Amino acid sequence: MSQYRKRFRTVRHAFGAFRRRIKERGLRLGDVRRGVGRQLYKQTARIAGEERVSSWAAAYRGYQERFWTFVHQYIDPESWYYPYLKFLTKGFLWGSLLLGIYVFVLNYNFLYLTGTMPSVEELKNPKLNQASEIYSQDKVLIGKFYAENRTPIKFENIPKPLINALIATEDARFYEHGGIDPRALGRAIISFGRDGGGSTITQQLAKNLFKTRRKSETGILTRIPFVRKIIYKSKEWLMALKLERNFSKNEIITYYFNTVDFGSNAFGLKTAARTFFNKVPDSLNVQEGAVLVGLQKATTSYNPLRNPNRSKVRRNVVIGQMAKYNFLTKNQADSISALPLETDYTPENPYSGPASYLKNAVEDYVSKWGEENGYDLNTDGLRIITTIDSKMQTYAEEATGEKMKQLQRTFDNHWRGRNPWTDEDGNELPGFIDSVARRTERYKTLSRRFMPLYPDSIMYYMKNKKYKMRVFSWNNKKGYDSTFMTPYDSIAYYKHFLQAGMVAMDPHTGYIRAWVGGLDYDYFKYDHVKQGKRQPGSTFKPFVYTTAIDDTLINMAPCDRIQDKPFRKEYRENGEDKVWEPRNSVGYFSYSNMTLRRAMARSVNSITAQLTDQVTPERVVQYARRMGIKSRLQAVPSIGLGSSDVSLYELVGAYCTFANDGETTDPLIVQRIEDRDGNVIETFTSPHKRAISPETAFLMRYMLQGGLQESGGTSQNLWSYNLFRNRNEIGAKTGTTSNNSDGWFVAVSNQLVVGAWVGGDDRSIHFRSTDLGEGAKTALPLVGRFLEKVYTDPKFKSLQQPFPKGVGITKNYLDCGYDDEEESTEESDSTDTGEMIDSTFFQPVPIPDAIPLQKEQKDTTTKSQP
Repeated sequence: MSQYRKRFRTVRHAFGAFRRRIKERGLRLGDVRRGVGRQLYKQTARIAGEERVSSWAAAYRGYQERFWTFVHQYIDPESWYYPYLKFLTKGFLWGSLLLGIYVFVLNYNFLYLTGTMPSVEELKNPKLNQASEIYSQDKVLIGKFYAENRTPIKFENIPKPLINALIATEDARFYEHGGIDPRALGRAIISFGRDGGGSTITQQLAKNLFKTRRKSETGILTRIPFVRKIIYKSKEWLMALKLERNFSKNEIITYYFNTVDFGSNAFGLKTAARTFFNKVPDSLNVQEGAVLVGLQKATTSYNPLRNPNRSKVRRNVVIGQMAKYNFLTKNQADSISALPLETDYTPENPYSGPASYLKNAVEDYVSKWGEENGYDLNTDGLRIITTIDSKMQTYAEEATGEKMKQLQRTFDNHWRGRNPWTDEDGNELPGFIDSVARRTERYKTLSRRFMPLYPDSIMYYMKNKKYKMRVFSWNNKKGYDSTFMTPYDSIAYYKHFLQAGMVAMDPHTGYIRAWVGGLDYDYFKYDHVKQGKRQPGSTFKPFVYTTAIDDTLINMAPCDRIQDKPFRKEYRENGEDKVWEPRNSVGYFSYSNMTLRRAMARSVNSITAQLTDQVTPERVVQYARRMGIKSRLQAVPSIGLGSSDVSLYELVGAYCTFANDGETTDPLIVQRIEDRDGNVIETFTSPHKRAISPETAFLMRYMLQGGLQESGGTSQNLWSYNLFRNRNEIGAKTGTTSNNSDGWFVAVSNQLVVGAWVGGDDRSIHFRSTDLGEGAKTALPLVGRFLEKVYTDPKFKSLQQPFPKGVGITKNYLDCGYDDEEESTEESDSTDTGEMIDSTFFQPVPIPDAIPLQKEQKDTTTKSQP
């Protein structure tokens, strides 16, 4: 308080000096006042006119005379006390006038002096910054978005002991005053705040609810320290009076508990109860409520997590106040105070809980919608109902975790003693981790600190300085290990992990039912469903076969045959002569005449290449785009083998066309958006567009079933899962890119389309053996285990259905005749899937002699050399 005393003395001395200067000039204060009045009269007359101002002055003098005439009827002007009474009356009137002017300036921010105040509409309908909540389609809360993590609560859900604790500690006469407590205010002034502040609960609510101090910062006078304090307090008093006039005491209590900040990013009672004690508010006991009330004195100093001892002391002070005001007996207070401080810290963040990767997509989608419709995702308390099914999401995350843990163990054993980042010849890439390290934020921060004077210090801190880290681990039940590691070593550690993505969609509505973008969002932020794009390998081949069957100029059928033989394509690209000669994954050509169904089932590259050439790459691109592929596609001869990068998100969406009788449905992640009161603002549906004929869709479903039914079909591993009860039918396609960099698998059923991708963060990280790295061994198990979990749940019994029967099918797909002897005796080998190649293999070079096939690497393309 000494600083305020000094400021008061400074103002008093300045006023005294002003009075002395006036006396030195032979003037009196009355003369100064009259001089100021005359100047004010002249300036007003210049603006409003002499006659008008004269009439105003005459009216004022008339009212003044009548007032004093009335007073003199009851008070003798010759009495000894009359001058004093006249002085006090004038003081009261001038004080009232000045107070009115001050209130007017505060209310309307006159000349921008004091900053804004809430409008009448804001006062009657106060708007809290409320977290928007994300729900699954079956009404399970899966996440939040917020600027302040707050979920409102109703008065009946606030426990009575908590209300008593607040009143006893913060405002004992809460139910007696009208917003301002004169006794508490007087006590605070006399004791200079040592015996507590004078703020009531209503004043604190005004500060929290309308951010009076933040809004006052725009005022001109608030730049003056002492004046700023007066303006802040004045606004809180005014708002407290208005709140008391517009709301009941119970409503004020409710608003208070919904607005107050409890620290640890917990705003409002409901969030605080969950954060500190993992409870709902009405289950809080007396001591827990006392802890939360105690936080209002200082959310950091009395935080039960950071300062448990101080928090316990403050808790006991609150309990003592409850006993003082008879909310507890002394024995009750003593016994509760003796209890230990117990918490159950359960923090929340926007990406905690299930479907963490989906929330990024939801945030982008709703934020864009909000900009167009005037809503703020972080403050408006929206209820976002997604298309996710909570059980399916759980099954997808479980299946990914189970199978990726097993696959990682195989991958680690496969590369034991070696690093998995290698070139095409299997040699470790030199400087690989160095190049990755230079792209990290830590490296960039060190560069700003040490460049250009001490460049060696950057790598010193990257390679030699160890920090305590929490790193992802499949071996720990918690999902992480705590260890000391250098930033450089942590990069190498994470590059040893295989990554994965999986998404499930309803083909008829476009609703996304499950979305797993990676292993764990806390450690791997990159989303491999929508954000990541890689070469799809043989999962792109169905678009070639669709073109051949649907295009009326080609008009092929599943029973049509093409010979498995070498294919050579000479073409010109960017002014350069090039050649492309694809190889089969088995390393040879059978020269047998295969039906289209068997060729796609076995994923024979040579036949796909011939078919692509026949229908033209341009037509393949057109059909892929028509079915939902939006990524950039190059119309090159290798397009049919998956040479252009696509996302799992759009690939699965395109496969839905087969199950939806040839109509595309855009993937949809949000069903509807409601406001904070539960009123529906907008609903979303996926438009249907005809992409291929119903007959083609039926034939392609039949073709995809060949992956499981045909001899040598690459999807036959799916039979090892319990998926085919209730006459359920599934079609599927595998995909593997060159060097086994990417493993893909997409399964199509009548009610669900599921796709998965598995691979390293970089294309250079992969299995060396196709037997281990093909899509049938990496991605298929994720989809198989997920569907097994879904189909064994009685809730999803209706999803197990056969495909609809074809009506009016004109093309031959059943009576394909007999295979020739060579084809009929060919062994089934689902491990050699004939999947496609890395982008480096897709850049043909000028026409050369072909490189011989290397037996140790069953590549699927042939590079040409000059």
